[in-house]
Amino acid sequence: MPRAALALILLAATAATSGAQWTLQDAHTTADLRGIDNVGHGVAWASGSEGTILRTLDSGRHWQLCAKPPNADHLDFRAVQAFDNNTALIMSSGKGDLSRLYKTTDGCQTWTLLFTNPDKDGFWDALQFERKSEPPTNRVAHPSTQSKGGVSRVVARDADHNFGVLLGDPVDGHFAIFLTFDGGATWKRDPMQVKATQDEGVFAASNSSLIVSSLGDRAFCTGGPSGARVVHHNTGIEDTTGPNVFHDPKTGWATSLWFEQLASTQKTESSGCFSIAEHNGVRVAVGGDYKHPDQSSSTAWTSELLPRKSDDALRTALAPPHGYRSAVAYDSKFNTWITVGPNGTDISTDDGRNWRALHPDPKYNEASDADQHWNALSLPYVVGPHGRIGTLRPSALQTAHP
Repeated sequence: MPRAALALILLAATAATSGAQWTLQDAHTTADLRGIDNVGHGVAWASGSEGTILRTLDSGRHWQLCAKPPNADHLDFRAVQAFDNNTALIMSSGKGDLSRLYKTTDGCQTWTLLFTNPDKDGFWDALQFERKSEPPTNRVAHPSTQSKGGVSRVVARDADHNFGVLLGDPVDGHFAIFLTFDGGATWKRDPMQVKATQDEGVFAASNSSLIVSSLGDRAFCTGGPSGARVVHHNTGIEDTTGPNVFHDPKTGWATSLWFEQLASTQKTESSGCFSIAEHNGVRVAVGGDYKHPDQSSSTAWTSELLPRKSDDALRTALAPPHGYRSAVAYDSKFNTWITVGPNGTDISTDDGRNWRALHPDPKYNEASDADQHWNALSLPYVVGPHGRIGTLRPSALQTAHP
């Protein structure tokens, strides 16, 4: 389709959905987008199929199509981790050496290959770096800058982003987990092997099946015929005598590893937990069956249902989202959890115990609502298939609390 025609279609769609909770934006692409990362101060990066990488410097009013890495037209970039307007890492997903990591330091003009999957049967699913603070979700029109040596640059949200985790599907019965301590320049396999159950895997739907709260606190969720699980890592524990404790001979650290089975009525290769997030000690997870997106059972879990002393465990939400959900995030401005999927958007104002559909003003036609067909979140941004990018309207959550 000619670019001019595509732009007219997207502009028409934006006008038609001006009353919806998501404002559609022109991304100049028809790629399937699954990676999105909001740096803050108006800067965000997105990624997707066909080697597509996008960047905005003005809160999404304009999206720049970045240069592709050499010979990357066939790669599916499922994850992006960005640190300022110039620096970002992108991860492609695919079997064997189709899973790769690239980095740019010049605003996506050029890319350097950092790491290629060493496992010929492996498949990478998620890439996350430790973040000491959440990016602001305000709708600032222009990025804030600082001048250094006569060159303007956007301030990074976190100057210390050296520790990162790369997660892949099981190889030889163990999840492929790689760690970096130098911002992604070098990667080493995690010495603590995590055993997988039969046919268990991780879903690379939104780069949010993995959370890295800190060097010693991380978790990821899974799915498959054996059901959904959450795998927890915790380093620096006091009790070093347990059966699931690993001692690193180089650092002397003691790391505990424990598995949590999530209650699920769906146990198929296409079902399980797809996304997990944390805010102020509360963890919320979402998922379902992507082949049956309208099924609402086993689509959300939360730790808030249990006493605070047991807040690492997750239990099924009392009122689930109304279908399969691939991403979940927390909006700190309105104290609201939000989750998206192919058939809609849901919100929770009680830390994931109860979910309800988020709809626009009743005077607008619900059939034209822009809340559907989404893959991934990094608030206020959302991305989906066919080049869909949107931002959450400031008024969408103002009346969310009863």
